[in-house]
Amino acid sequence: MKIIVTGSLGNISKPLTNLLVEKGHNVTVISSDPKKQAAIESLKATAAIGSIADADFLAKTFKSADAVYAMIPMPFKDTDPQAYLAKMAANYVEAIKQAAVPRVVAMSGWAADLIAGENAEDVFTAELKNTSITILRPASFYSNFYQSMGLIRGKGLLGKYLTLRYSGVKALLTGKTGLLMGNCGGNDRTVFVSPIDIADAIAEELVVRPGYTTIRYVGSEEMTCNEAATIIGTAVGKPWLKWVLLSDKQMLQGLKMAKLPEKLAKLLVAMQAVMHSGKPLENFHRSNPKMGKIKLVEFAKEFASVYKQE
Repeated sequence: MKIIVTGSLGNISKPLTNLLVEKGHNVTVISSDPKKQAAIESLKATAAIGSIADADFLAKTFKSADAVYAMIPMPFKDTDPQAYLAKMAANYVEAIKQAAVPRVVAMSGWAADLIAGENAEDVFTAELKNTSITILRPASFYSNFYQSMGLIRGKGLLGKYLTLRYSGVKALLTGKTGLLMGNCGGNDRTVFVSPIDIADAIAEELVVRPGYTTIRYVGSEEMTCNEAATIIGTAVGKPWLKWVLLSDKQMLQGLKMAKLPEKLAKLLVAMQAVMHSGKPLENFHRSNPKMGKIKLVEFAKEFASVYKQE
């Protein structure tokens, strides 16, 4: 099969490309970075250098493709992220129509259908009536822990202040600094997922063609946020690590202090608030997907090796 993979050589797209090439498929990888061309070709895939913001480029690349994996990176600098996501989804839809692609797997998130506002999922499902579509809803990525390395380290004045505020004087005096935090946290139960397990699920979906729109949830392991914090903390020598549950207001203030655009900050708070409500977990259980093979303890070893190098 001729398969198009978007997402360049990211945490999901690189293992996905390897899987598809190993299975004998003709794989083209889209990247906006010309410097990635050699690395893509080293995987025995074809590089297509261009932007998903360019519908004509996408249509040309999609021509004669049997299947497309469509993902939209989170726009961390865009002032209106939901509008951006919907616009990129519309670009995909236009290109898929022009190229008459018969099969599409579109990346989403396990709480995407529960967030108010423009929804990229709806753009795909409303417009592509003659295409077999699967909406992929993976849970919380293991790789998101990399974004919290600074919090886990607990170093500097900010780290000590946060430790003092949320863990107390005793933690600070004993050197037990570092924490995780969010308006989903503490003893909230959630599902975490390995990018490798997501890649496996995408590879399975791309080669089938159900005659109707399907939704697939993907997860690797379910636990509380504090249980996850203990696993990550133990791997980096901080077994006392905990995941502090913030209010929505506290979380929003923190993201604004980090200078995230206001609409993006509000979207991230809304996503975590929905996760705190337990509704995504209910939907995940209702779907009853098969869990992936990579457990958090395994990822924690990889995380620790990076943590200790920096």
